[in-house]
Amino acid sequence: MSACLSPSRHATGLNAGGKIQHHHLERLAVVYVRQSTMQQVDRHQESTRLQYALVERAVDLGWSRSQVLVIDDDLGRSGATAEGRPGFQRLMAEVGLDHVGIVLGIEISRLARSSRDWYQLLEVCALFATLIADADGLYDPMTYNDRLLLGLKGTMSEAELHILKQRMLEGKRAKARRGELGMRMPMGYVRHPSGEVLKDPDEQARLVIDLVFDQFERSGTINGVLQHLVRRDIRLPVRLASGAQKGELQWRRPNRVTLSNLLRHPAYAGAYVYGRRPTDPRRKKPGRPSSGRTVAKPEQWEVLIKDRLPTYISWAQYERNQRQLDANTAQALGAPRQGPSLLSGLLICGRCGMRMATQYNNNGRGLRYVCSRLATDYGEPLCQSLAGAPLDALIGDLVLQALEPSALELSLKLAEDLEAERARDRAHWEKRLERAHFQAERFHRQYDAVEPENRLVARALERQWEEALAAEERLNGEYARFLAAEPAPLSSAERERIRRLAADIPALWSAATTTAAERQAIVRQLVERVIATVLGESEQVNVEIHWAGGQRTRTQIARPVARLEQLSYFPELLERVVCLQQEGHSDVEIARCLNAEGWRPAKRRATFNARMVANLLTRRGLASGSARQQYTQTLQRDPEEWTLKELALELEMPPVTLNGWIGKGRVRARQVKHAGHTLWLLWADKAELKRLRALRAAPRPWARHGPIAQPAPPPNTG
Repeated sequence: MSACLSPSRHATGLNAGGKIQHHHLERLAVVYVRQSTMQQVDRHQESTRLQYALVERAVDLGWSRSQVLVIDDDLGRSGATAEGRPGFQRLMAEVGLDHVGIVLGIEISRLARSSRDWYQLLEVCALFATLIADADGLYDPMTYNDRLLLGLKGTMSEAELHILKQRMLEGKRAKARRGELGMRMPMGYVRHPSGEVLKDPDEQARLVIDLVFDQFERSGTINGVLQHLVRRDIRLPVRLASGAQKGELQWRRPNRVTLSNLLRHPAYAGAYVYGRRPTDPRRKKPGRPSSGRTVAKPEQWEVLIKDRLPTYISWAQYERNQRQLDANTAQALGAPRQGPSLLSGLLICGRCGMRMATQYNNNGRGLRYVCSRLATDYGEPLCQSLAGAPLDALIGDLVLQALEPSALELSLKLAEDLEAERARDRAHWEKRLERAHFQAERFHRQYDAVEPENRLVARALERQWEEALAAEERLNGEYARFLAAEPAPLSSAERERIRRLAADIPALWSAATTTAAERQAIVRQLVERVIATVLGESEQVNVEIHWAGGQRTRTQIARPVARLEQLSYFPELLERVVCLQQEGHSDVEIARCLNAEGWRPAKRRATFNARMVANLLTRRGLASGSARQQYTQTLQRDPEEWTLKELALELEMPPVTLNGWIGKGRVRARQVKHAGHTLWLLWADKAELKRLRALRAAPRPWARHGPIAQPAPPPNTG
């Protein structure tokens, strides 16, 4: 060892206990430099200088300057974890590659504040015979005493970090409970140097914030506000929070996220809040201190002090806005879909309490409401399904009845709203024009004030003046186009016309110019939800309407059904048909009599015909002579073969459904020629009949999972 170090170095005691060996000096000496935050880097420069001075200590210990590697990639990064610290990860890699003889840090806390990271470093250093040095001494992780001492230092460093964090957090909470903790204010607010929060001094900025809340009151949706701002080219005012232009006002494009944050922020209602966005450690991402934030419910806020800040809206309006925003989400009331459905997102299944889905066929018609959540998520049968047209017609009629008493009031309110909206648009344009004119005048004054000899400055100011004049001219052109497109104020004749139109609300509701979205918006303003319950498999549907304000309406409608057997009055209908047949009436006469008496069939037809009567009698075995007896005399077939109508009657199912089964291969069938007609003969013995009955009783194929049982092959009669 004496050959490695000079006598002067031995005298100073730098190589404590002779720990530095030749194989250490052959490798690198790594100086690790770290500060927790960029503020510390800027303000605590002495600490940074002391850490860089460790290079001289490495030289004093015997390493040449060319062998000293400084890793300072982690300046401004916390040592709480190795994640997001490229410098520490580089250090671990160099040690693991056996490139490092000693690691130097001003103190243990600079290397790591986490026991996990610290012990990982100790393990790697011990494995590759790497020394560790701090301001207090030199350590060999391979020896018991040094390893014990390093472990204690690492534990104390981690404990110190937690103590500091807890003290800072408690201090912040104490200040927040007094309403004194300074937080970044949302747009529309500025903080005075004294700490007082004020509304933005820019009048146009305040007008835009007021416009956002007013428009949300009208439209009730964030998308409605966004479209209103985009159509009028209105931008949102943002005060820069950092940089050389800190505090300056910028105008940025509106977007859905920004508008949502604005509408949900309680500061606009004058409330001081702390703990609205707590951090979930499970969602934090390395190197991103602001990640992992969640949105807490109002009852979970740590601090809520009302009437602390200047207000744009009242607290009552804020709460009303939150209820509306919650109602617009798919989890609350459901969002309206594109299409003619009035109740999309509002209809609740009366059987299971789940939200019913809206379905359309390929051509955009054939509206149906289906409760398919249990079928989709759990493979269970459908709760219920019903045609949407009768239900929408009912809701439309009830909404019109609710609107009729206040039709005139609504019409006049509409006229006032139109006038108010135009006034706000004109005020916004006036502020934009005033701002553009001020910019042009300011550059003009700066250009006039510059000395003519200073040509470089004069040319730059002249260019800025010309750009400001061009911007002002362009804005004046846009304003002229806005005025040309803006409707003129409502005249007395137009107001009278609105009053006359108000007397015919149903005509306006059904007019071709009234869009489905407008009808949906009207319904969602008046109706909170609708609960529909199909009675068994019948056509009867119980409907319960929950109106805004707490009122409820209960009624009943009839839905179209596929089979006569589903009709609630089918027993009475069948009894009447049998009675008419026994009186000697033909099928045509029976159909005519049923229609005259007000009986109605299942869907697709409004009246009965002779064929429907004949099929009904045949399925019940009431036709003159059974169908099977008619065919047994002339039709050549096997004993276990059935005609389509015979098997449908046996299975108690519509022949059209059984015919569909033939096409899908679910039954064994063949075609024959008989009496000039082509007939289907379907094979079914006792076992096959049992299978078909089970298939008939099972849920619909599109609501089931797994393959459908295939028909058994017929016996080999050859």
